[in-house]
Amino acid sequence: MMNGDRFGMFITLEGSEGCGKSTQSQALAEFLKQQGYDVLLTREPGGTAIGEQIRAILGDRQNTNMHLRTEILLFQASRAQLVEEVIRPHLARRGIVVCDRYADSTLAYQGYGYRRIPMEQVRALVEFAIAGLQPDLTLLLDLDVQIGLHRRARGGEINRLDTYEMDFYQRVRAGYLEMARLQPERWVIVNAEPPFEVVQAELRRLVLARLQRV
Repeated sequence: MMNGDRFGMFITLEGSEGCGKSTQSQALAEFLKQQGYDVLLTREPGGTAIGEQIRAILGDRQNTNMHLRTEILLFQASRAQLVEEVIRPHLARRGIVVCDRYADSTLAYQGYGYRRIPMEQVRALVEFAIAGLQPDLTLLLDLDVQIGLHRRARGGEINRLDTYEMDFYQRVRAGYLEMARLQPERWVIVNAEPPFEVVQAELRRLVLARLQRV
């Protein structure tokens, strides 16, 4: 898909805790590869050597005194590196990029979730980091917050970003749904409560339909 001065298709998966983004992203990317597409799977924060170091800092539960502005800037630093080092080059080769989280995560968590920094400031920082690179398709894996947190607790190690109150995650979910409402041409809401195979089948259907339109 054409987006500015590049080709290819940029697909992001978003959602709150426990919605299954990471496993669904992996399965979706593998499926698209089997269909013959040139697919790059990446994640946020991370995806580059620099980004993975930043991810470790952000997730370290010892960093309890990290200021919110510091957190936001670290996310943008990782994102900017990922965009320029990984995502743009692959799209320029007309490939497909599947990304587990992207800029909308900052708006949902640090913007709608925290509500301590004006949204226009958060948006400005995000725009600076992505330098105009917007996804062609964003798949929102929507899930009841209590179900998601229960799944997340069973899933293994909990990091610093998994230790907030229920109200915080409710605001994050509401923020995601609001963004999807405002940009229906880019966002598609997918019910993440059914079994993995059911959700994956729906993701595949949506992506193939978008690729056929291209």
